[in-house]
Amino acid sequence: MRIVMAHLQAGLSADTIEKARLELNENPDTLHQDIQQVRDMVITRPDIGFLRTDDVFILRFLRARKFNQLETFKLLAQYFQYRQQNLDMFQNFKADDPGIKRALMDGFPGILETPDQYGRKILILFASNWDQSRNSFSDILRAILLSLEVLIEDPELQINGFILIIDWSDFSFKQASKLTPTILKLAIEGLQDSFPARFGGIHFVNQPWYIHALYTIIKPFLKDKTRKRIFLHGNNLNSLHQLIYPECLPSEFGGTLPPYDMGMWARTLLGPDYNDETEYTHTYNALHVRETIGRSDRDSPENLMKRSQSAVEPGTLKRQDRDDETAQPLLALD
Repeated sequence: MRIVMAHLQAGLSADTIEKARLELNENPDTLHQDIQQVRDMVITRPDIGFLRTDDVFILRFLRARKFNQLETFKLLAQYFQYRQQNLDMFQNFKADDPGIKRALMDGFPGILETPDQYGRKILILFASNWDQSRNSFSDILRAILLSLEVLIEDPELQINGFILIIDWSDFSFKQASKLTPTILKLAIEGLQDSFPARFGGIHFVNQPWYIHALYTIIKPFLKDKTRKRIFLHGNNLNSLHQLIYPECLPSEFGGTLPPYDMGMWARTLLGPDYNDETEYTHTYNALHVRETIGRSDRDSPENLMKRSQSAVEPGTLKRQDRDDETAQPLLALD
């Protein structure tokens, strides 16, 4: 059995395999039966279209729930149910969708190349970059979910997990007033309850008082485990550095790495020229990326820097916000 299931741990370092055993209860000798037990539960939810139930796919859900089969199945069911209930979010769910593309080019999300000291991938959001005339909250959420779909293909990240840092510097009261209970609940359901990722910490930095107020309002929607992993640092970067070493952070967060290149992740997903040279097809079951081979002088630092500056694509129509984004705001501007 170990030989049959060895491919599911192929490419993992010995340290990561040991980490999966100690922290996630992953046992290579029982992987097949763990996966099969989850798969056998699918018939109990005929109301949900389980569009993918292969070994590799189910394994990421087992890792996200520490190999508790019942909790794993609940997460798997919620993953597909969330997509069924929010079909408009997952129409044209690929990097070159106009709304997703704009969000990516504006740095939603940012992905650091360097992991933290525990091997966790660091996602960053600069909240004040949200131009509400340009990006709907829904498209930003779609860009984040699509990015996570790409990243979670990496088995190392299934085991090591993610860190999210949100910098609220210069995020205005007017911008905050657009964060309605409906869309915040949609984001919490999508990230906390419906995606097979392990979030080791969510860090707020430079948050103003009205973000504290928002957090108080959304707290009831958060699981106890999630609440314990949210850290409100304010402008105290020392407390951030106690949890994420400065060697892993760009200079914006007091780290020793260079400033973050806002266009880096968009270039990774969209190709070096933000064009169609990279082919993407996304269904519920996979995101397949086929990168073109070969680079040219278009990839010089000067041109990369130009491309990292966000600009509305010519001929792109502004996407209408979802109806629920005009709902009652959490913070009213009187």
